This record gives sequence, C-alpha cells and structure tokens, in this order.
Amino acid sequence: MRQLEDKALINAYLGGNDRAFEVLLNRHKDKIYTSIYLFVKDTNVAQDIFQEVFIKIIDTLRKGRYNHEGKFVQWAMRIAYNMCVDQFRRNKRRTKVSSTDEFDIFDVLESGDDNMEQQMVKEQTYSKVRDLVDMLPAEQREVVILRHYADMSFKEIAQLTSVSINTALGRMRYALINLRKIIEEKHVVLQ
Repeated sequence: MRQLEDKALINAYLGGNDRAFEVLLNRHKDKIYTSIYLFVKDTNVAQDIFQEVFIKIIDTLRKGRYNHEGKFVQWAMRIAYNMCVDQFRRNKRRTKVSSTDEFDIFDVLESGDDNMEQQMVKEQTYSKVRDLVDMLPAEQREVVILRHYADMSFKEIAQLTSVSINTALGRMRYALINLRKIIEEKHVVLQ
C-alpha cells in the first residue's frame, strides 16, 4: 500500500480502507507539521493545528469535496497555512523561526552519518542560519520558510500566499540580499 500514489490512497480511503489514510498521513505528516511549527513556534499550538488540518482533510474527503487531483500535499499545505494565518489573527503575534528544547526543524531532516565534529559544525551553522532568517521581515521570512523548509515551488508559494509568482520571487531575492547584508554587518561565518 505504501507504493500507491496519493490519489489511489484517497480513493482507497473513500472506499472504506482506513489504513490507506494512515499511509497518506504518515507520508506527509513531517512536512506539514514542520511547516505549521515554523509558523506558530509553539509545539502545543502546532500539534493542535496539525490535528485540525487532518480533521478538515477527512471531513472534506468524506463530503466528496476534494478536487485537487494529484496535488494532495499542496492542498493540505494550503489548509495548514490558512489555519496558521487564522491562529496569527487570533493571537496577533509574529512568526519566528527558532528551535526549542522540544523541537528542532533539523531533527526532521535526514542527514548522513557525520562524525561528532561534522555534526557540531552543522548544528552551529543551522543555528546561525535560523537566527539570520529570524531577522528578516515577515514576508521575506515566510517565503524562505516555505521554499527551503517546506520545499515548495515558487508557484506553490504564490498560490498559498495569494501573491503573484513575481512577488514571491522578489521577496526571496530581497531575503537573500538582506541575509547577505546581515552576514556582512554582523561578521557571521557560515561553514
């Protein structure tokens, strides 16, 4: 069942196979949860939103309103993004990318078998990059997170954030320019 594409898993689930939805959830949960967490920066809130996202997905599937054939992940990411925006509107707080004792984005990313020194250097570099991304304006930070942490295309980012592709590309360009400025001003060394 793990070899089935998302569309086939959805059809199997709608046909009564709950295991199909479990496979679909396991396939995409890390990416969706990570993107939620990077926006809300609170483990409990991220877990709540993550559960709400999949409740909404199940509800939409059962009502027969799912029509994004072959684009399940993008659809799920849009639901997650909208719920995060709703959360921000409720709390009126800004997004910040940083790790906590309970969760670190880089724990979810697979890495090779590095020795202890290489791993320490990587962790320090990742930490510096997260700190640098935190210093960006909100719109630029959002594009960086969606592009590099959620692995979304600029077309997907544009659709998700309701801007043109050129605007998404422009925000990324300015983010990179600003990151370079910050690195130079603060004399940050990335290895």
